[in-house]
Amino acid sequence: MLDYAMHFLVVSILVSMIRVVIGPTVADRMIGLNLVAAQTLALLVVLSVSMERLVLLDVALVYDIFGFVGLLVLTRYFSGRKGEL
Repeated sequence: MLDYAMHFLVVSILVSMIRVVIGPTVADRMIGLNLVAAQTLALLVVLSVSMERLVLLDVALVYDIFGFVGLLVLTRYFSGRKGEL
């Protein structure tokens, strides 16, 4: 069952990348990128359970934190509010 979940997540990541590449607006691309990051996080968790390696959960947590911070940076950059905290 975990193999099916991993295959589904890989296919859904590929489909979501279409939104990132084709997205007509910047907002569409950012939403697609956030979706890909969430699906990659889920893939890392399923892979960790499948391989019974807890270290992959740590990698998934760090990946999630960097993905969130990256989304905030991109949002600030594209909104035009530079220099404010």
